[in-house]
Amino acid sequence: MIINPKDNVEIRDDGHKYALRDIAEGEDVVKYGMPIGHATRAIRKGEHVHVHNVKTNLGEVLEYRYEPDFEDVAPMPPPTMTAFRHPDGRVGIRNELWIVPTVGCVNSLCERLAAAVGGIALSHPYGCSQLGRDHETTAGLLAALCRHPNAGGVLVVALGCENNTLESFKARLGIGPDDADGARAGLNMRFLRAQDAGDEYERGLALLRELDAARPKTRVEVPVSELVVGLKCGGSDGFSGLTANPLVGRFSDWLAARGGSTVLTEVPEMFGAETLLMKRCRTRSVFEKCVRMINDFKGYYASHNQVCYENPSPGNKAGGITTLEDKSLGCVQKGGSAPVEDVLDYGECVRSHGLSLLTGPGNDLVASTVLAAAGCHLILFTTGRGTPFGCVVPTVKVATNDALAASKPNWIDWNAMSCPDTEAFAAKVVSIASGEPARNETNCARGIAIFKDGVTL
Repeated sequence: MIINPKDNVEIRDDGHKYALRDIAEGEDVVKYGMPIGHATRAIRKGEHVHVHNVKTNLGEVLEYRYEPDFEDVAPMPPPTMTAFRHPDGRVGIRNELWIVPTVGCVNSLCERLAAAVGGIALSHPYGCSQLGRDHETTAGLLAALCRHPNAGGVLVVALGCENNTLESFKARLGIGPDDADGARAGLNMRFLRAQDAGDEYERGLALLRELDAARPKTRVEVPVSELVVGLKCGGSDGFSGLTANPLVGRFSDWLAARGGSTVLTEVPEMFGAETLLMKRCRTRSVFEKCVRMINDFKGYYASHNQVCYENPSPGNKAGGITTLEDKSLGCVQKGGSAPVEDVLDYGECVRSHGLSLLTGPGNDLVASTVLAAAGCHLILFTTGRGTPFGCVVPTVKVATNDALAASKPNWIDWNAMSCPDTEAFAAKVVSIASGEPARNETNCARGIAIFKDGVTL
């Protein structure tokens, strides 16, 4: 398969690249019509093109020019889905009880409580022994998750001596000292401090019963313009940029045309393809935020004395991906072709319809968690190698190839190789939004992970 007429490589059935013509030493290797690196030695026509004869072109921080080149998607009337409408107007596609620990010390208590009521414990190792930005990151992300509309009720569990105090955490949620249950802030929430007198487990169960009674009772019909979808890939292979990622990109455009919202993250997997996103930034202000997001993440690598291109993973390479540019050019296809409306910092919530970019790493669970915290109702997760993991929100696995879909039907929700139709895929997503469980939900694969950059006391 030849992806773009400018390419000097083709993709064969194994997902790997082979030279369409002789490629000289030092010459760019071109895939998707863009350089994915350069030849480290002469490559003859028909020869395997991979890590043994190609090296990345990526360097460090760059300067960019705003050269907008995009077209708006034609607006379409939105179909409907069914969801839960909260009293404050928020829409959730699930109606779950979430138990959120302010500190990792109470994880086991939260997990016991979740098991007793069929809820979900958002276990994590942080909330204390952190300083500065790490502490702010943890507290801010947990607060954003507490406000997630997929939670019909939230029990916040503190220990009592942690840095992330219950009082400061309630303030982050906009809950004043005289608002014991968050009702005045429009939230169905309760709070438990484990070190307070009495049986913390029994008290937690009582609070969860109160939350359950106050949850929305039935689904109602709402337009899909209310839907917010995260875009993520993991365990990519040589087919990711040919099947699953383009399908998800077409869905992103489909949803944007109908007034919905999609969010693309994994900043390190934009390196080498970032100019394609920058050209689609709606305004110069959005472009400048995109540049800052890219260069700040490269600076993060440099601050740890690491190069920005230490990617792809061994599994990616085995699947046919050679350089980070190769991976990135396939990765960004999940964002379709619609204009980029906004760029969000880590922990910020979606505020625009259409496509937004979100600061986050490539790590599967960390990136998926920040998508959930941004307000994504569900995540479309493309994969060529396969993974059973799931985030706290429905994590819809889209296989890039038939072999994976056949061997792991218990992991995979959709096979993009044999089922590339956009309308059929959109119908599947709407069905999952309306209550059909994703595979990660039936497998009870639900979790979060928080980004960390500093010391632990």
